[in-house]
Amino acid sequence: MSATTDQPPLRIVPFRAPTARLALKTVSTSRGPLDGAWWPRSRDLTDELSALADVLDPLSGRITRIAVNPTYWPAIPSRVPVNGRMVKVGWFTTELDPHKILLLSHTTGSWNLLVVPPETSTPAAARLMAAASDSSGTPTTASALMAAEHALHGRSMADRDQDSEETWANGDDASSYQAAGARPSRLITAK
Repeated sequence: MSATTDQPPLRIVPFRAPTARLALKTVSTSRGPLDGAWWPRSRDLTDELSALADVLDPLSGRITRIAVNPTYWPAIPSRVPVNGRMVKVGWFTTELDPHKILLLSHTTGSWNLLVVPPETSTPAAARLMAAASDSSGTPTTASALMAAEHALHGRSMADRDQDSEETWANGDDASSYQAAGARPSRLITAK
C-alpha cells in the first residue's frame, strides 16, 4: 500500500549567516548624529545592504527604507531583499553625508551609521567603529570622523592586514579596540 500527498517534497535550503560588521550605541543612550558604524566587506551594495538590514531588522523593528549617498558606491540598487521582503533604497547626493547610511524603521525611526570603507585596514576600522559607537564621546558627523582618522593615521587606513581581518571577522581581536581607547557598546560581527 502506498500513500500520496499533494505536498511537494521538502527541500534543503542552505543557511546564510549574516555578514554585517556593526558596532552600535546602546539602545538607552541619547540619539546623536551617529548611532554606530558599519564596515561592509565590499562595494557590492545589493549584497552588503541585505546583510546589514537582515541584522538590524529584528533589532529595531521592520526596516522600511534605506538611503545612501552614491559618492563611494559604483551601483545603487532600487530595492534589496531583507528577511524575505523587498526594501526600497534611495540615494541623496547633497542631503546625506557621503560617509553615512540611513536605515528607516517604523519602531526606532532611523539608524544613522558611519560607513567604514571596505578597503580600510582592520586597526583603522576598529578605531572608527569604536568612535562612532562610543556613547560617552562628543557627537560628531561621519565625515568628521573619517577626516580625523585620515589626519591622524593617513595612509595606514588602506593598508590591509589579512591575518587581523580574519581575526576581526571571527570577533576575537580586542586589542584593536583597546588601542582605539574605547570599546563599542555592542559589536555585532558574523561571518
